[in-house]
Amino acid sequence: MKATLIAAAAVALVLTGACTQKTETETSVDSTGTVTSTSVESTTYPSVDTAATAAATAATTDAARDAAHATGTAMETAGQAIQEKTAPTDTTGTKH
Repeated sequence: MKATLIAAAAVALVLTGACTQKTETETSVDSTGTVTSTSVESTTYPSVDTAATAAATAATTDAARDAAHATGTAMETAGQAIQEKTAPTDTTGTKH
């Protein structure tokens, strides 16, 4: 599970850190003194590796399922222990 979280964090960092934005400005002055300025903004996004994304999603889903199962098992065990310790007893000392 820890490895899955590390992999998911790495994917998120790569995706957020790989974007670039560029602004280009061209300024010109004609013979009459008129100033013309043109700006072009462009943003580049990285391509997404869908196979890696699918693998990370599957690994995360499996890890979440395993964690939920382990939590449910632990809660069931704890509940049984509580029931055993708090079971009512009759006058002979026998638990029911």
